[in-house]
Amino acid sequence: MIKEPKQLAKNLGLVFRQPEFLRMALTHRSMGANNNERLEFLGDSILGFIIAQKLYDNFPKASEGVLSRLRASLVNQDSLACIAREHKIGDYLILGSGELKSGGFRRDSILSDAVEGIIGALFKDQGIAACENWILAIFAKKLNTLNADSEQKDPKTRLQELMQARGVFLPKYELISMSGLAHSQTFKIECIVLTDKKCLGEGSSRKRAEQASAEKMLNLLLQRESK
Repeated sequence: MIKEPKQLAKNLGLVFRQPEFLRMALTHRSMGANNNERLEFLGDSILGFIIAQKLYDNFPKASEGVLSRLRASLVNQDSLACIAREHKIGDYLILGSGELKSGGFRRDSILSDAVEGIIGALFKDQGIAACENWILAIFAKKLNTLNADSEQKDPKTRLQELMQARGVFLPKYELISMSGLAHSQTFKIECIVLTDKKCLGEGSSRKRAEQASAEKMLNLLLQRESK
């Protein structure tokens, strides 16, 4: 049974004056003409603008090329799908029977579109200031660990370099599970460092799941260092 959108809004710390906007943001095109594609289009532009503005302020010496790559590392399908999973947005998606049966609520493309749809819905409901506050809140962890010097390196490479710098064994990646149909599989990979620290990542391919687990491990290790 699909959970009620108002519960998701509560979980996300949002209150919609017009709840129909949120319902629309969660409605996939497999349900017909009244879907989230227009809100997704709007949310994509707003998200790119808010993140670009934040990066401009956070990295005053970075070139246009570096800022573009930093934004791309944050505003992409994998990143948005990760945020969607963190907040269990898949449990609230309104899908047609075909997508429901094929596990569409787990698919990165559908999850990322829903996040952008929610941003578009929030803009239509409350304006740009509300969007900015929410976007910066859900991206806070990623923004805080962003480094202009390493923006071109993927999470696995950065984690490996961190382990090498500490003189400890390199990370290991173990396949925990693989589910779904051939065209829409979900992989779960566990990243292990120092034998006792483990982080689980998900993705539509083994590579993406490894990158997701490496990113979680990086965040965990860097957060502990900052305390």
